[in-house]
Amino acid sequence: MENTSSGLSKDQFPLTEFFIDELRDVYGAEKQLAHVLPKLRKAATSPDLAMAFEDHLRVTQEQITRLDQIFQLLGEPAEAKKCEGMEGLIKEGESVIEHTEVGSATRDVGLIISAQKVEHYEIAAYGSLRQLAKTIDKAEISSLLEQTLEEEKATDMLLSNLAETLINQDASTEIR
Repeated sequence: MENTSSGLSKDQFPLTEFFIDELRDVYGAEKQLAHVLPKLRKAATSPDLAMAFEDHLRVTQEQITRLDQIFQLLGEPAEAKKCEGMEGLIKEGESVIEHTEVGSATRDVGLIISAQKVEHYEIAAYGSLRQLAKTIDKAEISSLLEQTLEEEKATDMLLSNLAETLINQDASTEIR
């Protein structure tokens, strides 16, 4: 550890502590998401959307493993913090399931909207964390966060494509 003029090590700066706290928050968010994705898959009407949720569960589990690796690189325990933001987004998704007709394309539209809100939340979190890692001179961690950021962007694009090519068109026939 490098000492600074204040006598504190670099790892004791508030920014680094904030970074670690935010990593714990996103770690909690990923674990919360991994718990709910099977429910979203089961609620989906479209086989393509169900497969997208199943694939995203696998990716999410890989992202959790990558976060474990990041905590190890930092010499910190991999502790999840309850993510209030993800909790709210999950509640919105559950509300879609409760208030839409089983087997309807309208439900799939709602699930896609809910899932994209999650993706945008994660894109913001990982983009910010990646930049913070650069700021505190953690290039390897920044690279790992960049990989996750790109996966989140790809999932968002997949969901957009599903909505455009399949689901929104089917739901338009359900207009009452």
